[in-house]
Amino acid sequence: MDFAGSCAIDADVATIWEAILNAEILRECIPGCQSMTGSPEDGFEAIVKQKIGPISMTFKGTIRVSDMVAHRSLTLSGEGSGGIAGFAKGDANVLIDAQGNLTTLQYRVHSEIGGKIAQLGNRMIEGFASRFANQFFSNFQNAVNSIVSPG
Repeated sequence: MDFAGSCAIDADVATIWEAILNAEILRECIPGCQSMTGSPEDGFEAIVKQKIGPISMTFKGTIRVSDMVAHRSLTLSGEGSGGIAGFAKGDANVLIDAQGNLTTLQYRVHSEIGGKIAQLGNRMIEGFASRFANQFFSNFQNAVNSIVSPG
């Protein structure tokens, strides 16, 4: 499954860059993320609980950061296993375009699923994957906004 989107954040590119590489901020932004440890250099380990249709699952997995061009672009790649429910993996290529204090993140996402959750059908899975990515970037926008103007 492939899809794309963008979000504009009223913050400078340095703030955006620092936030997108911060494990605590990523944990807050990933829907259903219960824990996240690690670093951009070594990768992150995460536990994410999700419900897709009638199936609830807990994924244990990794997130790697690659193709970093400081303050310009990066790729977030994740994969996790939900036990008998199946697996999920995907990449988000993120381009950062700064216009003063307004920074736009453009993202292209590719995701794959397998196992029991794949039996739910493409329509349900595609809808979930798109909502998941959009929720992540919306949460990220809110997290950065709270850093820039706390209160």
